[in-house]
Amino acid sequence: MATRMSPLEQFSIHPLILMKIGNFYFSFTNPSLSMLLTLGLVLLLLFFVTKKGGGKSVPNAWQSLVELIHDFVPNPVNEQIGGLSGNVKQKFSPRISVTFTFSLFRNPQGMIPFSFTVTSHFLITLALSFSIFIGITIVGFQRHGLHFFSFSLPAGVPLPLAPFLVLLELIPHCFRALSSGIRLFANMMAGHSSVKILSGSAWTMLFMNNIFYFIGDPGPLFIVLALTGPELGVAISQAHVSTISICIYLNDATNLHQNESFHN
Repeated sequence: MATRMSPLEQFSIHPLILMKIGNFYFSFTNPSLSMLLTLGLVLLLLFFVTKKGGGKSVPNAWQSLVELIHDFVPNPVNEQIGGLSGNVKQKFSPRISVTFTFSLFRNPQGMIPFSFTVTSHFLITLALSFSIFIGITIVGFQRHGLHFFSFSLPAGVPLPLAPFLVLLELIPHCFRALSSGIRLFANMMAGHSSVKILSGSAWTMLFMNNIFYFIGDPGPLFIVLALTGPELGVAISQAHVSTISICIYLNDATNLHQNESFHN
């Protein structure tokens, strides 16, 4: 009798090329292969679109896709980051564009059969969110120096309340390093697990030899198809959400109390 696979089986990490130095393992795993394929897909798309010195005067579908991706990032940068000139704002665009493009191609990759969803593992999403958090903190120190710590103490706060307010401000600021990773991990894992459970149910009912065969079979199949579309939309929208979050965090790091003064 065949064993039934768990819905979490699709998230298992398997070493493809074993590499070990002492007690440290540097194996090439299926997540490594998935990220490498994503990078190769993006570079291949850019190569074919920009070969022979640039795109065509009348863009085809692939060139339109690349132009749409390229033109998407400057808009949230200009809208979400205030208090800076246009040239300074656009210095952040290349880094944000790389994150957005990689997420846009990486997240839906898990919808392909026999592929692997890299962003379904919390350690990977946590590493991404922490690297972004560290980068934004460095930008804040470069712009404000030690005055960057003033974000944790709003102006006009009574001295006895200062220690409590500093703690209350530091906790949500540091939690930003976790929130982006947790959100992406939870969305990818929950959605893919739901699709796997319903797909397994549809596959089981497909081989049921009873009177309810023709009645029960189309239902789960239609549910799987109906759920696949929204799940693909969630995978794509997470790239947009991550981009907006980075821009908001950059705005807070570069402007500090300017937004509070504006609202007051």
